[in-house]
Amino acid sequence: MTSPDNPVEPDEVSPESEAVVDESATAPAGPDDAAAAGPDDAAEAVDGAPSSKEAELTADLQRVSAEFANYRKRTARDVVDARAAGKAFVVGELLVVLDDLDRARSHGDLEAGPLKSVSDKLDGVLKALGLESFGEEGDEFDPAIHEAVQHEGDGADPVLGAVLRQGYRIDGKVIRNAMVAVTDRPAQSQDESAQGES
Repeated sequence: MTSPDNPVEPDEVSPESEAVVDESATAPAGPDDAAAAGPDDAAEAVDGAPSSKEAELTADLQRVSAEFANYRKRTARDVVDARAAGKAFVVGELLVVLDDLDRARSHGDLEAGPLKSVSDKLDGVLKALGLESFGEEGDEFDPAIHEAVQHEGDGADPVLGAVLRQGYRIDGKVIRNAMVAVTDRPAQSQDESAQGES
């Protein structure tokens, strides 16, 4: 088989030419060979230090390796973010169904029967996905997560009165604010909370 280094077929090589090839391959490089190889190779051959070209290629390799590591981290983070966004979107679309089931539950329509089974299964799946409801009557009012549509009192110590629509969060991120009516904390509760703080 021929190659650029060996244009002669192996069958055609004589023992004498093999000896010549072996001698030339093992011959020490002289000063003329170092000069013929080029200035970078000559410098490397003389002092054993890497040439500027080698240093440049090493720096390029390190830069590309760092870029690839950053790319892998970024794509892994993007996959996690896309998965969380997709989950939040699907669960957000199902919230209207959950609202209807909550209204049916408050009217007593989910005491028994096939609709109760469907409701329980849907609740279980949504909880497994990380869905949490918030906004119970008597909770502290937080304008970041509660949407106040009605307010009674002077607003000194606001708490949730009636909850008109549950709020939901998934994995700690609010996907829908609770729609609530806000009232002031009853006087007896204010005294108890003041005693609890001291």
